[in-house]
Amino acid sequence: MYQLSQLDVLEAEAIFIMREVVAEFEKPVLLFSGGKDSIVMLRVAQKAFWPARIPFVVMHVDTGHNFPEVLEYRDRRVAELGVNLVVASVQDAIDSGRVTEPPDGTRNRIQTPVLLHALETGEYTAIFGGARRDEDKARAKERIFSFRDDFGQWDPKNQRPELWSLFNSKIHAGESIRVFPLSNWTELDIWHYIEREGIELPSIYFAHDREVVDRKGMLYAVNEFIVPKEDETTFVERVRYRTVGDASLTAAVQSDADTIDKVIEEVSTTRITERGATRGDDKFSEAAMEDRKREGYF
Repeated sequence: MYQLSQLDVLEAEAIFIMREVVAEFEKPVLLFSGGKDSIVMLRVAQKAFWPARIPFVVMHVDTGHNFPEVLEYRDRRVAELGVNLVVASVQDAIDSGRVTEPPDGTRNRIQTPVLLHALETGEYTAIFGGARRDEDKARAKERIFSFRDDFGQWDPKNQRPELWSLFNSKIHAGESIRVFPLSNWTELDIWHYIEREGIELPSIYFAHDREVVDRKGMLYAVNEFIVPKEDETTFVERVRYRTVGDASLTAAVQSDADTIDKVIEEVSTTRITERGATRGDDKFSEAAMEDRKREGYF
């Protein structure tokens, strides 16, 4: 009896979604951070339109607080695929006075106006994001096609039904749709797919020795954005990153998983989502993610 594996089903769904978007929308764009989810999404896009080139540009909202390994991977990967990379720079927005850097120096909150400005400037009507429902309860409330008004805002009470994989793509001028092809994937699915496809990842996803500081039980790498305070002691720990965000807000986890097989074994036994364990920006409030999504964040 012919049966598709779980990964085949998820991949087929994601390919279907991407092809629907390209068929229905005038100007799509794919957000690419160099993190594992956007890397998988880019791989799915490559397979969806092969042997043609990926028919949309790739955008990175660059906060200026990125891990060097991730930026190096980003530039190399887009060059390999021959896609156009658009960089929306938070630093440029600060320099021009469009946004103001927060007193604590973290930039996650001011990504949103930079993203919205870049989307408006590029006149993009559909924006692919790598968000998954298992990451956060606010993401779990959202549909695969997420309608955004002309201010880029999301209203959880104004979502469109998606019965039988039928997606409503109708929008008016200024409105847009955020699209999540990986919405039904889990972190473990992502890693199994990376293993199956032989996808290269930035090295920080695997265990390595790093100088860190412990802040409220979270291990932050010491770098130009994380400077130890007077009462903090640094130490070297073997760690890896489960998710990639700003170096000023993203913590590592203790780990000896230096291969994909070991990472899969580790992820399969954990009971904490990667954002819950490592993203300081999600610790501000119980509804931190939903608040940001209402403002226009992904």
